[in-house]
Amino acid sequence: MNFFGCKDHPQHLPINGDDMHSNNHTSTSRSSDSGDPSPDSKWAPKLLRDCARAISDGDSPRIHHLLWMLNELASPYGDCDQKLASYFLQALFCKATESGPRCFRTLSSVADKSHSFDSARKLILKFQEVSPWTTFGHVASNGAILEALEGETNLHIIDISNTLCTQWPTLLEALATRSDETPHLKLTVVLTGGIGSTGAGSVMKEVRQRMEKFARLMGVPFELKMISGLNHLGELTKEDLGVQEEEAVAVNCVGALRRVRVEERGGVIGLFRSLNPRVVTVVEEEADFTSNRDEFVKGFEECLRFFSLYFETLEESFGATSNERLMLERECSRSIVRVLACGDDEEEAGGDHDECERRERGRQWSERMKHEFRHVAFSDDVLDDVKALLKRYRPGWSLALPPPEDASSSSSSGIYLNWKDEPLVWASAWKP
Repeated sequence: MNFFGCKDHPQHLPINGDDMHSNNHTSTSRSSDSGDPSPDSKWAPKLLRDCARAISDGDSPRIHHLLWMLNELASPYGDCDQKLASYFLQALFCKATESGPRCFRTLSSVADKSHSFDSARKLILKFQEVSPWTTFGHVASNGAILEALEGETNLHIIDISNTLCTQWPTLLEALATRSDETPHLKLTVVLTGGIGSTGAGSVMKEVRQRMEKFARLMGVPFELKMISGLNHLGELTKEDLGVQEEEAVAVNCVGALRRVRVEERGGVIGLFRSLNPRVVTVVEEEADFTSNRDEFVKGFEECLRFFSLYFETLEESFGATSNERLMLERECSRSIVRVLACGDDEEEAGGDHDECERRERGRQWSERMKHEFRHVAFSDDVLDDVKALLKRYRPGWSLALPPPEDASSSSSSGIYLNWKDEPLVWASAWKP
């Protein structure tokens, strides 16, 4: 459906006052049922929902009206409503004009070209400094891994994440202070996204040098292996991982399983089981982008809910003029386009299988994991560590056990990082 007669981003189109009923002072406005802004509440979610429904209904005149209105009101440099409108406008425009895959490829190309190790590392570390979004899962996973591998002298951790090994210095420090013999640690890093193929080698060279230097400082025998060049995680094999019989294995998945195509997730979990690991830790963001793939409006509602909360936490964590905040918000634009405006076909979506953004909720991941593993509750010591971590951040963050429908008969199936009582991140531990 191309009712504009062009494929340009709406921000590149001229503004026509006859098509718009706009108000540039948007921080205190919202949309009325007619689509016009009115005061006293948040306006972006209402306008965006109206536009999503119009796209679902194929109502071209209303789509045209709402997209132009959003274009007038949105700004990536404004308040939270203006930012939401800006990034969701891009995805809705791509959906309406069927230009999602092309837009996604462009955004991915720009991200790859602008990527450098120093910028990515600084952004990750700054985010961890001001928000527990990632450190929550790191602390919970590290605690479960250390307990599962206690007393072992030959450790092999398989790390499937894209956080440039920022999880592991604290674990190395803990290993160095063990009362018994300091173990040998082999870390196998499987790259799953976030690093362009052209930059993976140089980035991991930097990571290797830093990790090896820190391990020497801690006095921990250490080696790092990198696996890259996979088209998707489903291609990973047991032979690639090089697991030795004498090694005590732990598999760490942080934001990795959502990048696996839905129909391949059982196979990847089965691969983990074939390694006979002492523990598998899984951390995923709490959203469901799979159940409503065929119902655009419902899928849009879930996407809007999740990213609205994410943008709110960024607003609370960073200063209004923070460059890091702007970079994190811009990273969201690619995810939003991928979810709302690209199909599931790999080639259509841009050719990168690992750019899949099909998140599932903790209870959904639990059902998948239970086919191969049994859930292991986090110990009181690990929970205390997580609670101590959250005290370092601004009020509003809390630790929560899963709601009753997520609990098994014997123990809960993980823990949640909550923002103002809304679950955002799920962490869990599993054993064969």
